[in-house]
Amino acid sequence: MSGHSKWHNIQAKKGKADAARGKIFTKLGRELLIAVKEGGPDPAGNSKLKNVIAKCKAANMPNDTINNAIRKASTSNENYEEITYEGYGPNGVAVIVEASTDNKNRTAADVRHVFDKAGGNLGTTGCVSYMFNKKGVMVIEKESTSMSEDDLMMLALEAGAEDFSAEEEIYEITTEPADFTTVREKLEEAGLTFLEAEVQMVPTTTVKLDEKGKEKMERLIENLEDLDDVSNIYHNWEE
Repeated sequence: MSGHSKWHNIQAKKGKADAARGKIFTKLGRELLIAVKEGGPDPAGNSKLKNVIAKCKAANMPNDTINNAIRKASTSNENYEEITYEGYGPNGVAVIVEASTDNKNRTAADVRHVFDKAGGNLGTTGCVSYMFNKKGVMVIEKESTSMSEDDLMMLALEAGAEDFSAEEEIYEITTEPADFTTVREKLEEAGLTFLEAEVQMVPTTTVKLDEKGKEKMERLIENLEDLDDVSNIYHNWEE
């Protein structure tokens, strides 16, 4: 994710995640439910579930919580639909919002309200997605591994990774979506743990903002994250 640098401040990122852990776990529980409904409760035969579990582990969700959520999902009558919204934030920043909902009208109204409030606007399907590529992304904190940068890079590339980059505190590995599970499992087998591990929408170009624009963009992201139905937010703001 060259130039995008989401991980410029690991401690701030982790602190924020800790504070919002309950909300994050609730949203991940919904992702587990959707994956189980689609492909069954056995991750061995359900690659979507396997990938959601990896995302849960990266968010430090305890194994018991994951297993309980899968067990509950197997008998649950709840049904959620996955929807993607596209729009523009301040200064034309491209924003993609992924949501899971049991009420499309409510969610669309909530997302539109947040965009309007931040001075952005919700667009039509396809209005910004052409500015992103779908990629598997794994982020590893340097402190979490004794493996050298060269050894880790070779391991990742030999496993099928497309790219490897090192920043101040993290390593970032990207893959084609079809190779994500294989590469992630190879790295897990080598004892590596992740700060992030999921298929994402990665921007092909980025936008810089002035101080006023940054404040508006931060407010837009925070207000979207506060919506229970929103599961992922992608943008091309160069933070």
